[in-house]
Amino acid sequence: MISLSSQQSTSATTPVWRQASSQMLAALTVALPALFGAAAAQAQTVTIKYSHFLPANSGFNQKVALPWCAAIEKDSGGKMKCQLYPSLALGGTPAQLADQVKNGVADVVWTSPSYSTGRFPRTEALELPFTMPGDGLMASKAMWDYVQQHAMADYKDFKLLAIHSGGNSVISTASKPIMSAEDLKGLKLRSPSRFAALFLSAIGSTPVNMPLAQVTEGISKGVIDGAMIPWEVLPAIKVDEVTKYHMEGMPSQPGFIQTPMAIMMNKAKYDSLAPELKAVIDKHSGPALVELTGKAWDEGIADTRKKLAAQGNKTLVIKDAEYNAMKKTTASVEADWIKQATARGLDGKQLAAAVHSIGQKYLTK
Repeated sequence: MISLSSQQSTSATTPVWRQASSQMLAALTVALPALFGAAAAQAQTVTIKYSHFLPANSGFNQKVALPWCAAIEKDSGGKMKCQLYPSLALGGTPAQLADQVKNGVADVVWTSPSYSTGRFPRTEALELPFTMPGDGLMASKAMWDYVQQHAMADYKDFKLLAIHSGGNSVISTASKPIMSAEDLKGLKLRSPSRFAALFLSAIGSTPVNMPLAQVTEGISKGVIDGAMIPWEVLPAIKVDEVTKYHMEGMPSQPGFIQTPMAIMMNKAKYDSLAPELKAVIDKHSGPALVELTGKAWDEGIADTRKKLAAQGNKTLVIKDAEYNAMKKTTASVEADWIKQATARGLDGKQLAAAVHSIGQKYLTK
């Protein structure tokens, strides 16, 4: 048995290097738990992989994706953050984004249900001609209401964060001003969706299915005469630089064709979140996100109009008689869709009536 005096004597004769080692060990004993705690806290940060198909300088990326990401990071106290992948940086095509988010390649995507023919059958009613208001915010609210009431079954494999309007698809041409349905006959025009293609075919144009990234070059080389594209997207892909004329109806009238856009989240990713983080996602989704996107689209439309006017492009508003003639000429698009939807077991007539009713409600607001 070692006495206290013997311990003190032994300590006094301990080499300096061994005393230093003991001190270092004691310091590490205190520091390591703190370090591991910090690492654990960092490991708990949830990263949301957010993919879309427009460039980083686009209105969607700057005015919707970035602010949404900043909001969820702030309200989660830094426990959630985004990693954005604009311009399809995760690979694939716009049409494949729905599968990417369903399969967990991305956690959140922005795409259009229109790009997946037949996959979102109830949502297709939103693409019927002359149904949605021209105002981006009002059209987005109308689309969200319609989907909530009639089309949520389309999104059973996803956590739907928002549906909004991609804006009125104006008809932009390189060299020929368009003021009537007659003027459209024989033109080769890029179509953004199946319904836009049916619309153009009914009028007598030749719809061309072409990725957004190829449209500007297609027009500049004369492969196509123009394109049917929403206002906000024109400068994002520089179509405004190769076209001169942009034809639309009156602001008080429903647009020719609108493309619904969806922001969807991987269902398993959402379900894996802690309750407080789900609450943050919920707070910044639904009506709040519809409001954000709708306002962003309206701002983008206003900015685009100013930009195009400054560079000498012409906006052409067709007269009521020509507008009504276009409605009459393209009425077959809706009639055919009702038959197809009914054949798939849906009440096509009721869905078409609902989208007209809800669109009219927001048109008058």
